[in-house]
Amino acid sequence: MPESVSLTIDGQEIRAPKGTMVLEAARTAGILIPHYCYHPGLPVVGSCRMCLVEIEKVPKLQPSCATPVAEGMVVRTTTPQALENRRSVLEFLLANHPLDCPVCDQAGECGLQDYYMEHGRYDARHDEDKTRRKKAVPLGPHIMLDQERCILCTRCVRFTRDITRTGELGVLSRGHRSVIDVFPGTTLDNPYSGNVADLCPVGALTDRDFRFQCRVWFLGSVPSICPGCSRGCNIEIHYNRRFDPRYHDRRVHRLKPRPNPEVNGFWICDEGRYAYRTIDAADRLKIPALRRGDGLREASWAEAIGEAAGALRGVLGGNGPGAAAVMVSPQMSNEELFLARRLFRDRLGIDRIAGRAPAAAGASGDDFLIRADKNPNTRGMDLLFPDAGDCRDLVESCAGGRIRYLHIFRHDLSRWYDPGRLAEALREVDCVVFEGSWDSPTARLADVVLPAAVYAEKEGTFVNFQGRVQRFYPAVPPPGAALTDLDILARLAAALEAGAAGSTAAGLFGEIAAHVPEFAPLTWQSLGPTGRWLANPGNDHAV
Repeated sequence: MPESVSLTIDGQEIRAPKGTMVLEAARTAGILIPHYCYHPGLPVVGSCRMCLVEIEKVPKLQPSCATPVAEGMVVRTTTPQALENRRSVLEFLLANHPLDCPVCDQAGECGLQDYYMEHGRYDARHDEDKTRRKKAVPLGPHIMLDQERCILCTRCVRFTRDITRTGELGVLSRGHRSVIDVFPGTTLDNPYSGNVADLCPVGALTDRDFRFQCRVWFLGSVPSICPGCSRGCNIEIHYNRRFDPRYHDRRVHRLKPRPNPEVNGFWICDEGRYAYRTIDAADRLKIPALRRGDGLREASWAEAIGEAAGALRGVLGGNGPGAAAVMVSPQMSNEELFLARRLFRDRLGIDRIAGRAPAAAGASGDDFLIRADKNPNTRGMDLLFPDAGDCRDLVESCAGGRIRYLHIFRHDLSRWYDPGRLAEALREVDCVVFEGSWDSPTARLADVVLPAAVYAEKEGTFVNFQGRVQRFYPAVPPPGAALTDLDILARLAAALEAGAAGSTAAGLFGEIAAHVPEFAPLTWQSLGPTGRWLANPGNDHAV
């Protein structure tokens, strides 16, 4: 344990690790000191002077972001001198700041708005014309710059200099002419560029994708896990709480990083950030479908489950478990994989189970966050199905006529298997069931199509490449008649009278922890005080 010291902030006695800055020590005690340039994931520069506080026996106000705690230190954050300093800083920042609040995309989550309402000088002391600078300038594919709104906190500059080490942004010119801009001949298009919009405390850097789509006070937020790769970055899903399909075409409007020092720090990549568009994509599967003749027609859940169960029952009775096969997916949660294992392997005796597939063309990683494995739960699948085979071998078995029933979870086999050869192979199977979220060539070749929810529409856990179990929650309901995989598997089990119906995601994870010894060494805790699994010790949002 690091050495700790005792200090007093605003009359409250606090213990903090030695070396902690006063601002952070105050934050842990629920005391919020206003600041702009400080960010816990960036180097400290102490330039905005908004966080100055009074420290006993020190003659001048001190920057709390750059002053480490000391034994016996007495800090006061709301003295007349500290409050006057904040008013003066705000007056200086607003001297040339435009009155754009009604049309600014940052309205509702702007640090300048919030602090001014609390500390500002409401009677202006000058009426000179404000300085004109560049407005609405695209810096790259994702970020828009408004120089007039910039307060020169330099968070964005430090991010590109010290975090991504790409260095596209800088402070150009000097004195009152200083502006943030990209260096000549460059654009802001590194794989993490969207983070500068999160970092900007005002409306200077905004996300071109989210810009003018929804006011932030209409957004709800749910903690989740990015399914874009095996890193498992912690995120927040921001969804429209007033969504109405008559007027809106998007339920989810953006993903934001959720701090977790052990996984993603304070950041997410652009690939994961903008993948939210697939949640409300036009090719989502919404209604069950059955093959009739040469095409698929919509059906009820009772019809679709009944046909799948009848086909599976007939194959098991006539040909035995060896004639049935299942393709599980590392896109599935631990709970879904466990229920699939309990139904297909433990209850029905099906041993032909595959799950490993070739990496997508062009998939790559880096030495920061992005992983080449583009599945969120490869490790969880390997633990629950350690003997799962290669999906290509299973397709070859179909081509040889050895498989009479095939249940495919989420895989679009045409991504890595010749489409013509795939169609020939699946024609050899009496019944192909596709359970997934998006239309694809594989879904169109199936005999039964079961529309399933995506990660933003259900609850569960993933195991990232580090062996960390992380929990996600639903933000929006599944579209149309789509159901979660847990619901679909429970209905199929009931139709088969297999006795494998599951309970809630939390209950199933309890069973996983009790019955799968391989989960014991992973980073997860026992049930917390609320009866929910602690998906990440030390991450408050993951409970």
